[in-house]
Amino acid sequence: MALSPRLDLRQTQSLVMTPQLQQAIKLLQLSNMELTAFVEEELERNPLLETDDRERTPDEPAVEADTRTSADEPLVDSLPGQQEEAPLDLDYDNTWNNDSQADGGGGLTDWGGRGGRLDFEDGDSGYEQTVAREIGLRDHLVSQINVDLTDPADRLIAVYLVEMVDEAGYLIGSIEDAAVTLGCPLERVEAILERLQRFDPPGIFARNLAECLTLQLKDKNRFDPAMQSLIEHLDMLARREITALMRVCGVDAEDLSEMIAEIRALDPKPALIFDHVVAQPVTPDVLMRPAPGGGWIVELNSDTLPRVLVNTRYYTKVVTSARNKEEKSYLSERFQSANWLVKSLHQRANTILKVASELVRQQEAFFQKGIQHLRPLVLRDIASAISMHESTVSRVTANKYMATPRGIYELKYFFTQAIAGSDGGEAHSAESVRHRIKSLIDAEVPNDILSDDRIVDILKADGVDIARRTVAKYREAMHIASSVQRRREKTMGS
Repeated sequence: MALSPRLDLRQTQSLVMTPQLQQAIKLLQLSNMELTAFVEEELERNPLLETDDRERTPDEPAVEADTRTSADEPLVDSLPGQQEEAPLDLDYDNTWNNDSQADGGGGLTDWGGRGGRLDFEDGDSGYEQTVAREIGLRDHLVSQINVDLTDPADRLIAVYLVEMVDEAGYLIGSIEDAAVTLGCPLERVEAILERLQRFDPPGIFARNLAECLTLQLKDKNRFDPAMQSLIEHLDMLARREITALMRVCGVDAEDLSEMIAEIRALDPKPALIFDHVVAQPVTPDVLMRPAPGGGWIVELNSDTLPRVLVNTRYYTKVVTSARNKEEKSYLSERFQSANWLVKSLHQRANTILKVASELVRQQEAFFQKGIQHLRPLVLRDIASAISMHESTVSRVTANKYMATPRGIYELKYFFTQAIAGSDGGEAHSAESVRHRIKSLIDAEVPNDILSDDRIVDILKADGVDIARRTVAKYREAMHIASSVQRRREKTMGS
């Protein structure tokens, strides 16, 4: 067969990942904080984009895609059988703001600084300025150093040791290294440390847990030989070796129980009382609330949605004044990129709302009756119900949260494995089974501790077909001790 060149015409179909499609996929899986940062970068990069700072009126939908190049569409979903959306009872924007100068450090000293007035006619001063600021751990310790230590060298050593205290109140690092750094004898550093360990709060400057508990017991004058033996054998206490502890401490069961109760009343992290950092709650992406006529209303949280506009008026003005082809090409590219970003944000919002609404439909029994009725669910169930790919549902549920009447949950929380029902019954959610196991263990009494085999029998009687090793795995994942350890703990506590 002779070889010769020839031309063939073939027609094929393939999916090409364009930059715009990649951007849309990227936006879909971003959290609200990541999305805000991304949009801010685009606003700096694209002169045709701007934010909409208009305040939403009461007649305007709670959440909407606000663009000037696409149609307005409210992103609020009422599940079937519900009435029209009623206005929210709570205005989240109606928050109290402190506009006084107390946050700027003003206080009683400021009054004298503005002329030493003793009346209350100064409009800049208020009640907030009379409130003492919260004292941090370092300030609290330094103030005690200034009172207790008079020698400047001792104060320098003490302040250096203060800097070695962690947020829990423990001394990190080595005092030998501190002595070398300060160029002073080790005995002097140890003497200063011993004085610092008598400071408030009791237990501060400890180097380990045993020393922290010892310092607090000495402060209460309860560090006798029996208690010292107990502190020296905290590992036996953790293993609940009661008989061995009674022999080591030389006390009976009643005295040992009282000693353990005293140790439980101590603070293993004494410096945390100075931790004034308020944990910020998760900002939900989706809001869910009961509908007035029954059912649920699901809507997007407008606070997490960046409201971006395409300034078409500015584009029309500058494109006509473009001087060459490169400038026109740049403006056209920026205009297309801005339009695509607005469209992608709107599509992302609609997709999140669609997935969240279907989740509420699928898990309606959970919202009405509790975690015992959480049904098993996988990505494929939601994807087939809303005619999307599983990967899309996975991206939507990543790092997204929904505020429900039962609390704030990550969207992935509602996807749980299925545990078969006994005798071919309905499958159960793994999360609901874990909750059932925890409830059974919490209801135990000291003379009737449930073993893993006993829990298996109870669950099978309730229609849950589960193996013993699965019960043990769930129990360990919830940090619940074995039946032997629980019996020791509850016997000691009774």
